[in-house]
Amino acid sequence: MTDIATTIAKAREEFLALVDAIRPELHRYAARLTGSVIEGEDIVQETLARAFYTLTLTTETPPLRPWLFKIAHNAAIDWLKSHGQRHTEARADLSDIAGFDDAPDPSVTRAALARFLALPVGQRSACILKDVLGHSLEEAAATMGVTVMAVKAALVRGRANLREANDDAVPLDAATRAALDRYASLFNARDWDGLRTLVSDDCKLDLVAKAQRQGKQVGQYFGRYAKEDVAVRVVRLESDLALAAFVAGAGTPAYFIQLAWSPPDAAGDARIIAIRDYRYVPYIAHEAEFEEL
Repeated sequence: MTDIATTIAKAREEFLALVDAIRPELHRYAARLTGSVIEGEDIVQETLARAFYTLTLTTETPPLRPWLFKIAHNAAIDWLKSHGQRHTEARADLSDIAGFDDAPDPSVTRAALARFLALPVGQRSACILKDVLGHSLEEAAATMGVTVMAVKAALVRGRANLREANDDAVPLDAATRAALDRYASLFNARDWDGLRTLVSDDCKLDLVAKAQRQGKQVGQYFGRYAKEDVAVRVVRLESDLALAAFVAGAGTPAYFIQLAWSPPDAAGDARIIAIRDYRYVPYIAHEAEFEEL
């Protein structure tokens, strides 16, 4: 590694250590804006990448927390637009503001992630910032780039709409369920060689927020698990199937693992083409809505 690359890598490590305490809050915001803990983590990664790049171009560090939330908000809006969700700014409406209550709404805090998707983005953002994260009206307005009056109006409408939203279950894919069951069975039996036979030669491994590997290096991934007392179970994570990782003696998952599979071959067998392991971002497990199957 060159001196410049070493310097950049060290600076990045120092930056990630600096923002470590803020990451879970950023994730709570992004996860509810996108309706997914997984997409929310992608937004966090994008936010930190944008922030680190900006810091390399300036000699002054802005107030960290509000600055990162502003970047996260813009990154999430970009993501929503790219996925076909139209964004309109929250606007003040005096008839709505007349019913505004400054106290946080407990029903918003308890609402399922998917329910936030029923709200227009402005209402969604206002409810998350004020009721879930406890930001002031002024902080929410700064993050969203609107007036305090607009935030109040968005809160009144968003809270009302959120109480009426319903969740629709997505059918499970039987083939993926069978493949994950096989993976879990081999994993829990500590059959690492058996697991390696399931991995394609060009499989991509993403240890989220830590490292990425591809090809033969992925085979080393199981070496660490061979030294740890971890079991996995198939779960419905939001609308998709995934693996929940349980540390010995724990009743709740410590983190999740996602697998992507190739189309079945002539013999009907599929191989793993991508692994996303979230062990280094455990706050996802605190926010996730999952169902053991």
